[in-house]
Amino acid sequence: MQAIEGEGRSEMEYTEIETSADSLDSSVIFHVVTDILGFVLYMHQQIPSIFQDICVEFDTLRTEYKELEKDLAQTEEKASLRRKHAGRMRDVKREIRRLEKLMNTVSNLQTALQLMISENPNIQEIILALGATPLRPQHVYQVCFSHGKVVSKGACDFTKSKAAEALSRKAIRTMISKGAGSDSYPGPTKLFMLVKAPSSFSLPLHFLPKRDFKYSKKVVPFRLRFKCRTQNHEMDSSHYDSEAASSTKLVDSTSNDLLWFQCRHILKGLACKTSTTEE
Repeated sequence: MQAIEGEGRSEMEYTEIETSADSLDSSVIFHVVTDILGFVLYMHQQIPSIFQDICVEFDTLRTEYKELEKDLAQTEEKASLRRKHAGRMRDVKREIRRLEKLMNTVSNLQTALQLMISENPNIQEIILALGATPLRPQHVYQVCFSHGKVVSKGACDFTKSKAAEALSRKAIRTMISKGAGSDSYPGPTKLFMLVKAPSSFSLPLHFLPKRDFKYSKKVVPFRLRFKCRTQNHEMDSSHYDSEAASSTKLVDSTSNDLLWFQCRHILKGLACKTSTTEE
């Protein structure tokens, strides 16, 4: 796997996560990336809880608001009770607005990622950059995939499988054990997603090409590589050794074929108040 252009060091430092599957399908890649993205935001205190809990909270708030609106229109209460009722509606509406932009951006980003994977099922590298800009991020997470056996391209099914769920849990446990997201609270910031794809890729509503993308050399990236378990481990190992050895050449030789594409949908962190002892 090639070195990242902005990384500033020659040695390859990957945390490898092995799966028993012979190949990684589109659904697994999609859910692993989105789960890692949610974990990064949560551990860097950009969101108050994990995506699944935020989705439940958002749906609950919208349901409560509709019920309050309906009750207020149908009941004849005392003025004091109606004021209290209306006050609760304002509080709920405020919370809905606070979460709405985040939820819309998450939905748009997931749609963009699904379209990207559908067009490029053998996607190999994704960068998640946390900071004011992708060129000067505070933190960088690089996710790489070794797909194993090539599978025929068909319609992509992004239903979350048990395999995807298990691999996501394994990845997050590994990241926690390696200290990912343990830095001090930096305040609300942005998360940028970049994907390496063929230069012919075109999805202008969701991605912009970044031909000469390089992030600050001062940033040390956290790298994860998902690797399929093969029958011949020695052959697989030698394959990765050759990849690391030729990484510099690969950047130059494929520069006309592979580009970084930045997702247009940028996730902005919420102002969160979390305990300093929270895991």
